[in-house]
Amino acid sequence: MRRARRIVERVNDIRYGLLLPAGQAQLQAGGSAAALLDLVVTAERQGFDSIWVGDSLRRARIEPLTLLAAAAAVTERITLGTAILMPAYRQPVHTALTIASLDLLSRGRLVLGVGAGFPGLSENEFELSRVEFRTRFSQLDDTVRLWRQLWSGDSNPFHGKVLHYDWLPEVPSPHRPGGPPIWLGGITPAALRRTGRLYDGWLPYPPEVSDYATGLEAIHASSAEAGRDEKDITPALFATVFIDDDAERGRAALAAFCEANYRMPLEQVGQIQVMLTGSANEVAAQLNRYVDAGARHLLIRIAAITPDSFATQLDRVTQLI
Repeated sequence: MRRARRIVERVNDIRYGLLLPAGQAQLQAGGSAAALLDLVVTAERQGFDSIWVGDSLRRARIEPLTLLAAAAAVTERITLGTAILMPAYRQPVHTALTIASLDLLSRGRLVLGVGAGFPGLSENEFELSRVEFRTRFSQLDDTVRLWRQLWSGDSNPFHGKVLHYDWLPEVPSPHRPGGPPIWLGGITPAALRRTGRLYDGWLPYPPEVSDYATGLEAIHASSAEAGRDEKDITPALFATVFIDDDAERGRAALAAFCEANYRMPLEQVGQIQVMLTGSANEVAAQLNRYVDAGARHLLIRIAAITPDSFATQLDRVTQLI
């Protein structure tokens, strides 16, 4: 049941998601896999529309598709998402089977946020996965097209820019016809064009609201050129928050979170990702600026490491929904 009081303005069909603290930093600070499943149940009970899990080889974490399969078994309503999945780290055909199976187990509640890595950070992960980093965008687009072909029941040969298969197996039909929606993370001009042409949603984290607004305009222009309806593309936002009436204490918490998760200072991470702190009303006002710019699914990552801090922050974040 939703709480009666909401701070963030409800506009049309605004949705709210929660990122699960499944990284190594949180697990080493006292978190556990069992506690994550309890959190999924709590999030559904408290009115979140979705829960999300991240993916990385560089920073150890619980594997996202495995965690979502377990989450599907203990929930009934809540959407299950990846924020974001790195398809390049997995064999494309077998992953199509895994995702179709997960969509069936969740009865169509799956959403896939996907990405292609970051220059200067992801090269080793791609090398480990035996995928060329320089062709990562073509690899991603090929993978998405291949998945959709297999999910539609088409096992004919596939020949893309990077991926080539003369023989393909059949995979089970997902619960949702054509498979789960696929959202792209990224805000480069090329990513915006590709989102408008190929993807079902957009999941960026720009620190400037103006960049979000202009990015969404570019996506709509690209979708129009491709003959797609812009309403078929969900505009989302990935926002890291720490709610505290003491601004200095809140900023210190964001800084500690960045060091624990990225081994990078807040100043550096904050140039790439939206990082918000302040009172509940102040954080809500900042999120509402993105809503005004067009965001319709707000994915909230709580900048807390220990279970106690996360629980306190979750109570405060719940006021936002």
